[in-house]
Amino acid sequence: MSETAALPTVDDAVALGLTRDEFAQVIEKLGREPNDVELAMFSLLWSEHCAYKHSKKLLRTLPTEGPRVVMGPGENAGAVDVGEGLAVAFKVESHNHPSAVEPFQGAATGVGGILRDIFAIGARPIALLDSLRF
Repeated sequence: MSETAALPTVDDAVALGLTRDEFAQVIEKLGREPNDVELAMFSLLWSEHCAYKHSKKLLRTLPTEGPRVVMGPGENAGAVDVGEGLAVAFKVESHNHPSAVEPFQGAATGVGGILRDIFAIGARPIALLDSLRF
């Protein structure tokens, strides 16, 4: 006799960071209720860290084009012309969860992502900041 595990509930989804509406979207996309693994995957993929589901609205309000914008959104980092043949590269990295759980290692992960993306556009870092917000 096989015992079937109970499927996750909307409360399980909320505990993983999904909203009730997002749980309904998961069910609609799958055409059925998700199992534990599927729910965990959706919660990760739709998290702020991966999908910027809360930040996207705010980020869209910022200017992205102009005479001094060398590299705008969509690249690893942004760059702005500051004159005399120089540009300043900027990068923001979100690692709130790992930083909340283990501040030193979480900050190291965030700073590592910033360095990676600054180097990826051919720039050289001169300063770093890991601002923890959780």
